[in-house]
Amino acid sequence: GDKAFAQFLTDEIKEEKKIQKHKSLPKVSGGWELEVHGTEAKLVRKIAGEKITVTFNINNSIPPSDEEDTQEEQKPDEQEPELTSTPNFVVEVIKDDTKQTLVLDCHYPEDEIGHEGEEESDIFTIREVSFQPTGEADWKDTNYTLNTDSLDWALYDHLMDFLADRGVDNTFADELIELSTALEHQEYIKFLEDLKSFVKCQ
Repeated sequence: GDKAFAQFLTDEIKEEKKIQKHKSLPKVSGGWELEVHGTEAKLVRKIAGEKITVTFNINNSIPPSDEEDTQEEQKPDEQEPELTSTPNFVVEVIKDDTKQTLVLDCHYPEDEIGHEGEEESDIFTIREVSFQPTGEADWKDTNYTLNTDSLDWALYDHLMDFLADRGVDNTFADELIELSTALEHQEYIKFLEDLKSFVKCQ
């Protein structure tokens, strides 16, 4: 059984490498520096007196596909639909002269993806906003967290503009999907390779 499994993995790795779009991770424009730790990625950018970091994790970042629909329609020689990774991401804005960090929790709403042409709509939304003490690893649940569900739209628009002024806009969000998808694929291939070595190990 293990031999067949290892052979399957070898073929699978070959296939995945063939469809791999990016041999190296795509860059995010606008002077962001990328740090990757396993499945977590961090983009950092410094502008006049501020440091902006965007953190995301590729685990569980691929939305579930509607399996039922695709099964019948897919012809044997058709490519599988491309998987896109749309992770939640956290934006932290740290001002040099304050002890507080503004934290904005953002995500890609499932129904927004793929609605191009609607110029007005943002491809990501802000879910929660809070202040956290700068430099502390553990955020406190006792800090007030603003949920945007019931937020005044004008305040919400200002928050979106605030992010856009710091380079977190639709273009950034698009590039983040590209980066995350490439990273996810890279990690997936690495996982298959590790699995293969594990299975072959007697």
